[in-house]
Parts: sequence; structure tokens; C-alpha cells
Amino acid sequence: MTIKVALAGAGAFGTKHLDGIQNIDGVEVISIVGRELTKTQAVADKYGIAHVSTDLNDSLKIQEVDAVILCTPTQMHASQSLACLNAGKHVQVEIPLADSWKDAQAVVDLAKSSGKVAMCGHTRRFNPSHQYVHQKIKAGQFNIQQMDVQTYFFRRTNMNALGQPRSWTDHLLWHHAAHTVDLFAYQVGSPIVKANAVQGPIHPNLGIAMDMSIQLKAANGAICTLSLSFNNDGPLGTYFRYIGDTATYLARYDDLFTGKEEQIDVSKVAVSMNGIELQDREFFSAIRDGREPNASVAQVLPCYQVLHDLEQQLA
Repeated sequence: MTIKVALAGAGAFGTKHLDGIQNIDGVEVISIVGRELTKTQAVADKYGIAHVSTDLNDSLKIQEVDAVILCTPTQMHASQSLACLNAGKHVQVEIPLADSWKDAQAVVDLAKSSGKVAMCGHTRRFNPSHQYVHQKIKAGQFNIQQMDVQTYFFRRTNMNALGQPRSWTDHLLWHHAAHTVDLFAYQVGSPIVKANAVQGPIHPNLGIAMDMSIQLKAANGAICTLSLSFNNDGPLGTYFRYIGDTATYLARYDDLFTGKEEQIDVSKVAVSMNGIELQDREFFSAIRDGREPNASVAQVLPCYQVLHDLEQQLA
């Protein structure tokens, strides 16, 4: 059985999913949704997708569509996830699940009652570098004492990953911190019991803080220190230092090193080195098996409780 997919959001991240899906057997994207018709049509032509629209509801009305992948602006994630579930479709929504605790909870509640697979794109769970560390922990060979994480971008104007103007504003707390807050709890296998945050000045045009610092503590005693900035004019992206009882690991995207900068081969950890593709493989596998996926909306919900608590502190 071929799983028929609609993809909403034909921007920088949507095309990453389309590239990944090309490597997955038994999956076909039959509908694509974008804000601008001409740009969306160009993406559809490139990937051989027949149906194009600027309205997600058009795709949801297509009976053959089994599942939807949402790569739309953060502010639309929760309402569109609810729309997909209400239309009887499985849904994978890009991180973050929502930009409020209330909306995240609403998606989890509907997912539970619908019986559909509902997953959130917490990609770090799937990157081979982080999977390698996770396997060491599961095997009892490594325990995290501290995670030290830097998430740095240079984004003083509203541009996307392709350097194109954005129609919406990104957020350090509700998007970029979500990756690390979830990964920390997932890797240590223990809930976050303490969280603190401070932020720098609010940008006069973008209306968001451009710098932020977060401290986390898990019930098992492990701690995490996270620094975030949109002001950093240097190496961009997120860099992880895992400090543990038997080793130190440095994760830079899909590359992993020891604390002494010796590279670790992670090419055999999974069937691909592409975290987005691995995330999509898990989504489609869960649909076929009728099971809960890794990074289900229910599994990632505690992360959004922490983000909510931090937002209250910052306010």
C-alpha cells in the first residue's frame, strides 16, 4: 500500500522533506500547499506533484490523502494539526508543535481521541550523532552529567534558511529552545524538574528577544545549559557538548567527535545520515504498523510545559 501525502509549506524546510521522501519506498506526495501559487507550482513541477493549492483545506478534501506533513509558519502549527486530525488524516507537524501550552495540549487531546498518528518534528531525536549517544546511554555505557548547548544564528532581519524574506517571525524560545529542551529530557530519560531563563532586549522591529540563556535540571540530577542568539555573526547552527561519566561527545549537526576532537563514524547508526529523512521514515513506519511514533505529540508535550513555564518567568 502506497501512503499518499500532502505537504503544506513549500519553503526551505518543505523541500528538505520532499528530498527525504524520494528515498523512502511506498510513499508518494500527491498534493502541495504554499502561500504563493507560482512559487509552489515551481516546486510541484520539480518534484512531479499533481495537485497544487494555496489552501490546506483543498488538500484535506482529497480522499486519497492519508497523511499530511506541515512545514508552515509556527503560528499555524496547532490549528492546522487540529484540522488534519479532524479531517481523518495522520499528521506530522514541524517543530514546534505550538507556540502556547494550551494549543499543544489541544493537539495531544485530539490525537489521542482520533486514533491517528500525530508526530512532531523534533529532529534531534533522529540525527545519527544524537542517536549514537542515545544508544550508549541505553546500553548503560554513558550517563550525561551536563549538556552544554549553543544555538546561534545571525538573523537581524526576517529571512529564512534560503535567505528569502519571511512572512512570519521565528522565536528563540518556542522554536529553537524546543529542540534542546526536548532532547535533554529524551537523552537523560528523566523529566525536567527545574528551569530558569533570562533574555536580552526585545528587538524594536521583530518584537522578539534576540538573545536568551536557559538552565535546566532533570529529576536524575543531570543539568543543561543552553545559550541562544540571533545576533551571532559567526558559525551558525546548534552545537552540543555532552559531558558524561565515561566520555565527552561533541555533536555538530550529523558529525560527532570525542572531547579530544577525534571524529566518530556515525554512518552505520541508521539507514541514512539525513535526520529529516529518518524522521519521515519513523512517521510512515508508525502509520503502517499502527503504533505510536518516536516524537509523538504526546511524548514531546512535556517540553511545551517547560517552555510555557519559562515564558511565564520571562514575562
